[in-house]
Amino acid sequence: MPRYDCIVVGAGPAGASAAYHLSKQGHRVLILEKASLPRYKPCGGGVSPEIAAWFDFDFEPVISQKVTRARYTWKLGRAVEIDLNTPIWMVRRDEFDQYIVEQAQAQGAELRDATKVTGIAFVEGCWQVSTNHGETFEGEYAIAADGGRGPMAKWLGFENRKTSIAGAIEIEPKGVVENAHIVHFEFGLLKNGYVWNFPKRDGYSIGSGLFRSNQRTGRDLVEPMVEYATAFGVDGASEQKHGHPVCLWDGDQVLHTQNALLAGEAACVVDPLTAEGIRPSILTGVKAAEAIGKALNGETTALAGYTQTIAAELGSEMKLASRLAKAFYAAPQLSYQAILTQPSATQAMLKVFTGELKYADMMQKAMRRLSGGLIA
Repeated sequence: MPRYDCIVVGAGPAGASAAYHLSKQGHRVLILEKASLPRYKPCGGGVSPEIAAWFDFDFEPVISQKVTRARYTWKLGRAVEIDLNTPIWMVRRDEFDQYIVEQAQAQGAELRDATKVTGIAFVEGCWQVSTNHGETFEGEYAIAADGGRGPMAKWLGFENRKTSIAGAIEIEPKGVVENAHIVHFEFGLLKNGYVWNFPKRDGYSIGSGLFRSNQRTGRDLVEPMVEYATAFGVDGASEQKHGHPVCLWDGDQVLHTQNALLAGEAACVVDPLTAEGIRPSILTGVKAAEAIGKALNGETTALAGYTQTIAAELGSEMKLASRLAKAFYAAPQLSYQAILTQPSATQAMLKVFTGELKYADMMQKAMRRLSGGLIA
């Protein structure tokens, strides 16, 4: 039976990042991915340039576009455009995820894609991982990075993860992009969420998402997205639609168990205000690799330390993001007018997105501005 230091289930940003860093440390790593790579992944594809500091390779080959302006509207009315001091990367997830996997393979990681995990068992100090091909692999440690809907967390004993399930629907029309340096947001067409248009070098990612609980269905998400797409000359009704759940952070939780960790959306780390998932997922992958590397070197508290690290570096921020989201969506039109029409607010949110600023740093000022808008 093939044996590895760590088996990573899932080849998204979290799993691929963990595999890269573990392999770079010299550990034997196996990545199991149920889809054939590269694979399409519904996602707006906005990425903070901060992630470059966590790797020693260049992401330039898979940056589809860099946006330098943000454009907001309320019910397709007068637009507010604001310069971004730091360009934001736009990526296509099939290219982006595959690229990190390839960097991990260059460091020695093994990949088995088109390979679905069908079961796991902890036997004599190791995880035995079975697949749909009738193979069983053995790993001293395991990382569950198979997404919010993946079965690994449950199989590992995480029965009741804290999460708020949101939803999104997206289309990916191809074609010539006008003003490709502008990222677009519409806040008035969809209650408890927003509609977006993220430009790529050869088309758009246009989508709508609900990020606070309500009773709308996937069908209700389509109508505002189609209406918004029309503003860009896109027939959204005829485009193929991709729906997916989003596992928003909803409280700190234990992310470790016997010789295993949760990472990425399996750890429910999507920002509850902005729905940003790529940067926090990559962070969990990087930190998971650090923790398992320490454990392989004999540090008995390393996995518990991972849970503490994610709570310290993400949990406190996500708690504030959740408070801001609750306040914003309680009165979205007034919130939009009081906050998003202000260039300083966009610059602050950009700095949060890029990791230059913490939510705690901007919370007091944002809540004061929001309170003033609600009272007026």
